[in-house]
Order: sequence, then C-alpha cells, then structure tokens
Amino acid sequence: MIKIAEILPGHPTPLWNLVKQCGITHVVGVMDLTRGLDGGPEDKPWSYTRLLALRQSYAGAGLTLDVLESRPPMDQIKLGLPGRDAQIADVCDLLRNMGKVGIPVWCYEWMPVFNWLRTSVDAPARGGALATAFDNAAMAGQPATEYGTVTEDQLWENLSYFLQRVVPVAEAAGVKLAMHPDDPPLSPIRGLGRIMRSVDNFQRLIDTVPSPVNGVTLCQGNFTLMTNDLPAVIRAFGRQNKIFFVHLRDVRGVPSKFVETFHDEGQTDMLACMQAYADIGFEGVLRPDHVPTMEGDSNADPAYSSIGRLFAIGYIKGLREAVYGKAAVE
Repeated sequence: MIKIAEILPGHPTPLWNLVKQCGITHVVGVMDLTRGLDGGPEDKPWSYTRLLALRQSYAGAGLTLDVLESRPPMDQIKLGLPGRDAQIADVCDLLRNMGKVGIPVWCYEWMPVFNWLRTSVDAPARGGALATAFDNAAMAGQPATEYGTVTEDQLWENLSYFLQRVVPVAEAAGVKLAMHPDDPPLSPIRGLGRIMRSVDNFQRLIDTVPSPVNGVTLCQGNFTLMTNDLPAVIRAFGRQNKIFFVHLRDVRGVPSKFVETFHDEGQTDMLACMQAYADIGFEGVLRPDHVPTMEGDSNADPAYSSIGRLFAIGYIKGLREAVYGKAAVE
C-alpha cells in the first residue's frame, strides 16, 4: 500500500522524533548543498560517500530513505547555456551514486532560475494560521530576469537533450526520475517559460524519452490546478506506471490566484484521490507538502510548520485507513 513519509534534514532535529512518534519511519531526504560544491569528487553533496552518510544518518534513527528531493545546480541545463554538459555530468554522478547507495527515486523539477513562487507567505488561514498564496496580478511590472525571454520551445528542447543523456544512466542505476510540476503551473513568469504545467505536458514528458524510469512526482497542489478530475489523472498516469512519488497538499483557486490550505479544507477530494492510489496499486511514497503555520510555531520557513506537518500526517493516516482498513495502521 502507499507509504507515508516526511521530508527531514540530514541531521537529527526534534522533528525526527516527532514524526516517529506519529508512526512515520519513511523519509524523503535532502542533500546538504551548503558545502562541497567547489571541492573534489568525493566532497560533492552527491558523492557516494556523502549520500551513504546521509542514508546511514537516517538509518541510525530507524528511518528509511526512500526518495531524494534535492538537486545539483541545473540552471545551465534548463537554459541550454555553456556549462550544461558539466552539470549533466554531475546529475549522472548523482544517479549512479544513488543506485549504489540504494536510494530508488529522485524528485527533480524544470523551473529555471527560481523554484516554487509565492506572492504572500502570511495569508490569513483558518483560526489565524498563516498560509502561502500566489496572485499573478502582484507580479505585474516585475522585470525579466537576467536571462531575458526563455521560450517554452527552448525549455522542451533542453529537456529532451537532458533526458536523452540521463535516462540511460538512471536505467543502469535503477533510479526513477520523478518530475515535479511547475509551481505555480503558469507560464511565463518574469520572461521565463514554464512547461511542466499541464496534464498534457506531463504526458509529453513521458513520451519524449520512453523509459520505465521516466515519470512523475504527482504533486496534488499543482495538479489540482491543472484538472477538474484529479482522481482520473491519478488513474491515467497510474495505468502507465508513471507515478513514482506523491506530494499530498491542497489549494483553493486557479493557477493565476490561489492560496494553500490545510489538508482537510481545500478544493480536492482527498479521499477520492487516496482511493485512486489504491486502485492503481501504488506502493510508493507520499509526503505531506506545504502546510499553514499554526499557533505556537514560527513562520520562518513558510509552508513547513512542524505543527502543521503533524496535523497533516494525522489527517493522511486517517485517509489511508479509510481506504485500506486496519491494514494501514503502522
């Protein structure tokens, strides 16, 4: 059945114990990118030595590392700039070392220059909680980035170039490539095209380089802004065995204007989605993603409130038990 995980830093924190107290032992891990980028091969965050130490750190606390959700620098790859082949070589090293260490899924994305984007990190939410929100009208007048205009055609060309080189490496390493959608799923933003923003475009991704390892991170907060029938999308990609990882979160709104919500109050039928994962036989990992900041917690890391995450874990465990029965109790 589907496994519930939490994203945790590579060093022990109180959250490690809190999630274990909630019955969660699966981890989505992140590399420490603050050191080693300019060092030798074994100093790199994606070296065999560093990845092995990361996995062992979790294992020492009784946690299983199932997914890696951080990336080497990739902007030259996405933008098709000089230096992209060196960055692709780093990605290939990452994938080979993930295979050696035994980390089966890599979550990556194709958003050039900046990652997920919000125009507010303190939108009022239920009971005085603070949520993140996006309003494209607030982006009016924002200048283009230093890279000027980057078209969607350019991004597709650069993605094809990338996949043709890394997919064979991922196949040999036994590592699945799980593409995360654009957040927000809107294009362009500040002159930069965004291509991972529709269900059809994700099918195009899968078809660009057909492979058992070329697939999807089903981030529900983004996909629910792309479709009026998210359970049907889950089943469609599931029938192709292309869902490798799930982010469970919710929103209210449309791609150009939305607010993130608690897991139990957004526009998505979460129970129907959980049933869809069961129907396709998905046995991979999901993790709760972006949550409101709750009373007593800091908003220093918006969308990642520890208390909010614990609420989300409890809610998701309830959903899973409703679908799978007592077998879901960990």
